[in-house]
Amino acid sequence: MTDTGRLRQALIERMLDGGGTASRSERLSAFENAGLAEPLRTLVQKVAVQAIAVTEGDIAAARASGFSQDQIFEIVACAAVGQSARQYEVAGAALDLALRKE
Repeated sequence: MTDTGRLRQALIERMLDGGGTASRSERLSAFENAGLAEPLRTLVQKVAVQAIAVTEGDIAAARASGFSQDQIFEIVACAAVGQSARQYEVAGAALDLALRKE
């Protein structure tokens, strides 16, 4: 594994398994963009597919449902890193396939 790969894996492990105010299961669900109840489901989906669509209302809804600002930050960060990890893996697989065909 390259240094970049090790650092990427360390980031993911720390986000999911390190200390935090959001539970590990909430962080993992956000990372995977699966298994969250509203209003986090909508917030995480927006972060993953169209971050510019996130509104103050989305954050306010998460706060109104009992999540602290720190928990919301952690969940949003996990959602963003999870989406980027999925895109990285798909891009790597496409590159590997293209290089095999040359």
